[in-house]
Amino acid sequence: MEDIATTPCSTDAVRPVVTDSVTRGVLRFFMDLGFAPMTEIPLTNGRRVDVLALDRRGKAVIVEVKSSVADYRADRKWTEYLDYCEEFYFAVDASFPRELFDESDSLPETVGVIVADSYGADILRPAAVRPVNAARRKTLTLRMARAGAQRLSSQMIGRP
Repeated sequence: MEDIATTPCSTDAVRPVVTDSVTRGVLRFFMDLGFAPMTEIPLTNGRRVDVLALDRRGKAVIVEVKSSVADYRADRKWTEYLDYCEEFYFAVDASFPRELFDESDSLPETVGVIVADSYGADILRPAAVRPVNAARRKTLTLRMARAGAQRLSSQMIGRP
């Protein structure tokens, strides 16, 4: 049996394909739940989240997409996202070795896990809900609104 610590769930060549597929599934999943999801949203701490989804009441869910075991193990910044969302998830593809999430030094039980592909996603482990500072939530909502407006306007006028 191969050691999952050294065996990637996908080769480096297909990592962008896995990332795109998982991200697309996560976006579809949250849209189906009535959320407004968006990718690559900058936070006030200088970090940028893979997916931010807001529900009608402004509840923020952040999803960090992981394309391989190496990508997951190398991520040391995810804890810096926790103050910005009511729920936090890691999203992986079906080939990711899920037993990694159960290791004692892996993830706190408050962090959720989503399994996704291009067509959708399922919550494997729900995230704990925690409160977010109201001022921080407002700032995050405004950043997402501005990013969305700028992206849409750029598309309409033909700017990258």
